[in-house]
Amino acid sequence: MLVRLLYVSRAIDKDCTKSMESILETSRAHNLNHGITGVLCYGGGIFLQAIEGGRDAVNTLYNHIVLDKRHTDVALLHYEEISERRFGGWTMGTVNLAKLNTSIVLKYSERPEFDPYQVSGKVSLALLEELMATASIIGRA
Repeated sequence: MLVRLLYVSRAIDKDCTKSMESILETSRAHNLNHGITGVLCYGGGIFLQAIEGGRDAVNTLYNHIVLDKRHTDVALLHYEEISERRFGGWTMGTVNLAKLNTSIVLKYSERPEFDPYQVSGKVSLALLEELMATASIIGRA
């Protein structure tokens, strides 16, 4: 059974570039072997990540993520059983939240800076889907 999980967290290091690179390196190697796909957004000291795959694999990964010392304030935004993947083309695609087009952000947010802690999980997922549709997700691997 496939599931999709969406969470947000705060980077311990406010310049989350090093953490992001480390997370991507680890996740791309791990995810390929465990049938997990998804996208990682970062910027402003925040991570927003969608992961998809088999229920056991996603749940195990999320439990590991919660304990990861590179970030804090991990909050589950959305979890659902799915019939197909939306982010199946990426073992882990990336989006820099700080570089998003303001007009896209304002569709989903009260302010021009997107803060996943201030919106619902469905809103965050809708933004990710738009970013996928507009080819804003990079790092296809």
